[in-house]
Amino acid sequence: MPRSPKKARRLVADGGTYLWTVRHGHRVTDDGGCRQTLALWPEPSGSGGSLRLLFDEGPGRYVSGFTTGSGEVGEVGVGSLNLHEPGTVRFLLDTARARGWHPGERRETRIDGWTFLAEAVAARD
Repeated sequence: MPRSPKKARRLVADGGTYLWTVRHGHRVTDDGGCRQTLALWPEPSGSGGSLRLLFDEGPGRYVSGFTTGSGEVGEVGVGSLNLHEPGTVRFLLDTARARGWHPGERRETRIDGWTFLAEAVAARD
């Protein structure tokens, strides 16, 4: 039986356990563009705040939709990532921690995911 796309997945990294999901949505703006959100939060529940990496569609940037695979984000001239791949999620988590995100803080942190893309694509290749 396939995994439910709405159920959070588990990732163990550096002695910590995290749950993560990928969601597609639409911004409430004049352009109504699409957004992919990768959300991670530490386990057990309540032990820290969530991390949300936001990938908003824009000039030269695309998020999954009608013509691409689920969870795909990309930028022309840079490359693309699939946010459903555990290795991609692990890299983004490690990079966020290296840039100062602390999972023990009890507040939500929102980050522009595009600032991670080039580094993640280069690490994957």
